[in-house]
Amino acid sequence: MNTPDLVHLRRPALWFVCGSQHLYGPEPLAQVADHARIIAAALDASSELPLKIVSKGVLTTSEEIRALCLAANADPDCAGLVLWMHTFSPSKMWIGGMVALQKPFVHLHTQYSRELPWDSIDMDYMNLNQSAHGDRETGSLHTRMRLERKVVVGHWSDPEVQQRLGVWARAAWAWNDWQGAKIARFGDNMRNVGITEGDKVSAELKLGYSVNTFAVGDLVERVDAVTDAEIDTLIQTYVDEYDVAAELLPGGEQHDSLRYGARLEAGMRAFLQGGGFVGFTDTFEDLHGLRQLPGLATQRLMAEGYGFGGEGDWKTAALVRAMKVMAHGLPGGTSFMEDYTYHLEPGNHLVLGSHMLEICPTIAASKPRVEVHPLGIGGKEDPVRLVFDANLGRAVNASLIDLGNRFRLIVNEVKSVEHPALPQLPVARSVWECLPDFKTACAAWIYAGGAHHTGYSYAVTTEHLEDFAAMANIELAVIDEGTQLRSFREGLRLNDLYYLLAQGLRA
Repeated sequence: MNTPDLVHLRRPALWFVCGSQHLYGPEPLAQVADHARIIAAALDASSELPLKIVSKGVLTTSEEIRALCLAANADPDCAGLVLWMHTFSPSKMWIGGMVALQKPFVHLHTQYSRELPWDSIDMDYMNLNQSAHGDRETGSLHTRMRLERKVVVGHWSDPEVQQRLGVWARAAWAWNDWQGAKIARFGDNMRNVGITEGDKVSAELKLGYSVNTFAVGDLVERVDAVTDAEIDTLIQTYVDEYDVAAELLPGGEQHDSLRYGARLEAGMRAFLQGGGFVGFTDTFEDLHGLRQLPGLATQRLMAEGYGFGGEGDWKTAALVRAMKVMAHGLPGGTSFMEDYTYHLEPGNHLVLGSHMLEICPTIAASKPRVEVHPLGIGGKEDPVRLVFDANLGRAVNASLIDLGNRFRLIVNEVKSVEHPALPQLPVARSVWECLPDFKTACAAWIYAGGAHHTGYSYAVTTEHLEDFAAMANIELAVIDEGTQLRSFREGLRLNDLYYLLAQGLRA
């Protein structure tokens, strides 16, 4: 893909692993190896898969399987495995490897030949092409071991099969990105707010990323060190890429405000790049030494791939980063979002989503406008920000919450719709309909404990997030066209029991 990579984004590979055994002799195994190479090459060439597919040959012994799984664990450039049993690979050979494996895997249930040669099929053909029961053998083991995985069924050349593998690959890419990732909190979270809190140690243990707080003064040092030349370069970028309000242009009465916004952007970028961070938070209650709450700066940094969470919300910052990785190269955009206010006209219930300043311009429907307006809270100077309406169409709104004993990912499928002009609302915004309907969706969201901060995307789908939640071994609650409130609530109750007992079931 020609899309520039997101900031600090690794591009790992997926290992294509074929299982067989020595029962069939060297000649059939040579055919198996050849078929595995062909399938891996075809998947690698598919535009649906964003990561390189590397063929790891045919595994025929428990020693080979365990060695490969340990090698995958040790390789940071391996995002996961694609497993396929060409013939019959006895599943007991896989126990040691699958016990050791710490990378996600997808089970591709396919066979080399698309169609049976009805007029010539014989027992040699049958013995060679045994995926129909070879994959069942290994799948039974995966289930016995309570292993989370995705099963994709169909011929490897089928576009729908490649598309579903591509979805899983994007989730694996995001999971790989989270491992060792760093989130910076500039100051603490907004006081007395529950959803911005959480167990950062549990997050690092279970999800792989670390969260640490830095004094706002550390950021101020970087901001103050920005040169006039750096600011001039950014000002020209703003003029080239956006519709800049006249008062903010050079010579305008509020041009100094735009220059300070550029200073914030350059200083924040230097801090984040220097520390290798992939996401960050701030809060209007902790800005000592800064003249403005970062608006334009945060929006543009999000567009480069940084995750962001307002008011110290590190869980949402990490989620937005993961969703940006999943969406990388796909049409649409991804942003931090907040369910802000409602339109409750009978028969036309809508959500107006926005935030004080920090909505990513990747979701803009047209060229954003740079404006400066009072914020109303925080006691700082009027901040500059990008103002725009979001794209129309299907999207997902997702929230990652800490329930104390586990994390839960809540996803609501929505549809962004046309709305009247908002001439007095100087923020970026999206207006959407909730699926299956406003009342059901909002009640389900609240029953599930969904936060008001979310990751919002036109590119990421529920399937991406479902695959991602399985890799992370976290609970998933989906609100979509088929949601019925009674069964949804019952599912939440059953999940409480499941996650209490799940570790015992893995014995």
